Amino acid sequence: MKNNIILFVLLTFSICLKGQIYAGPIHQPTSGYGADGSYSVASASFANPNFPTEDIRIYYPAGIASKVPTIFYSHGFGGNNPSNIMGLLKFVAQKGYAIVFVPYQTTGVTVPQRYSNLLNGFIKAARDYPNLIDTTKVGFMGHSFGGGATFANAYYCFTHLNWGESGRFIFASAPYYSFNISQTELQSFPANVKLLTMVYDNDSTNDHRMAIDIFKNINIPASEKDYLLVKSDTINGYVYEAVHGVPNTLSAFDALDYYAIYRHLDALCDYTFNGSLAGKDIALGNGSANQIFMPIGMKNLEQSDSPFPKYPENIYTYTCSDIDNPRQEYCNSTSSVSQTENEIIADIFPNPAQSTFTISCKDQSFSFAVYDYSGRKIYSENNVYQNITVNTENFSNGIYFVRIILKNGKQWTEKLMINNTFN
Repeated sequence: MKNNIILFVLLTFSICLKGQIYAGPIHQPTSGYGADGSYSVASASFANPNFPTEDIRIYYPAGIASKVPTIFYSHGFGGNNPSNIMGLLKFVAQKGYAIVFVPYQTTGVTVPQRYSNLLNGFIKAARDYPNLIDTTKVGFMGHSFGGGATFANAYYCFTHLNWGESGRFIFASAPYYSFNISQTELQSFPANVKLLTMVYDNDSTNDHRMAIDIFKNINIPASEKDYLLVKSDTINGYVYEAVHGVPNTLSAFDALDYYAIYRHLDALCDYTFNGSLAGKDIALGNGSANQIFMPIGMKNLEQSDSPFPKYPENIYTYTCSDIDNPRQEYCNSTSSVSQTENEIIADIFPNPAQSTFTISCKDQSFSFAVYDYSGRKIYSENNVYQNITVNTENFSNGIYFVRIILKNGKQWTEKLMINNTFN
């Protein structure tokens, strides 16, 4: 990880455990998944063996008489204060589950030490609170740096400690690079693991290719994993920003939190721990109407079993191909079709384009869209057979990206240079 760089600065404010402050015109659901649970929230804290100035905290339903399923949460880089994510911590406890929050150091330590700090904190919580934490039903959830860390730490707890015999999931949000996890280990997760990967359309911090890499290479069947993209929107003048800081308990604690994230987490818990098919339809619904739903005119979520990167790498602070990424060699696998297949199936010419370019697919029907360098869609066509020629005279000179989707579902993105003044 680049030295002395913090992925984002978290500004905090206090939120009482008995109430939340919502922003925007859309209110939290009052029933079903995403609505607050019936439990009051209790908490416990104890010394963090690897970070003495920041206690480990557990939030859980007050008054419970037996151990409960537990989520182990890995926060984003610099997010040591649980107030940053208190809305989520409270929501989980109200629903009848426990959630463990482990702060880790962000300066003066290595990435493996941060991972170890998280892992040791999770293990200590489970060992010190055996009457509260049910390690047979567990979820690992993380955001940003913590999202990347969830895979290695979950793998260790699933395979070495046998946590999650009766239910296991991973929920990775806007993940950063994933360290300490090999390709062999990604192919060796226990059979009952579920995965929900969530990214944000206007995140300019972490390249979506990191999330796509792990999603495609992990050995979880498509029926038990989903990739969701959350979009920004404006409703009645209020801007819902699907940026890197979601989820949060900041001034923008709004429908993106409790409809896109809390609702799907709630459903994922119900499916993983209780076998609820209604929960699966929302959390891992393979693009079902219930899964992608967002309220009152907001843009629906985008689901994919074979996601592709929508935007060029250079819009992100942390790119998949960066030398700091231990899985740099797998970045090319984020495309849905190999370069060899591209050369056989389709061709884009001339490139650079001069006034026009042609897309040719042998004996194939396809759709395509052209994106500018900022990721904005500027042209598209559907149901094209074999070939099409596009006039570029109204396009500015520069680099573009052409996303091609074949009728059989295969898709990929090609770079296109347009130079209408080329001689």
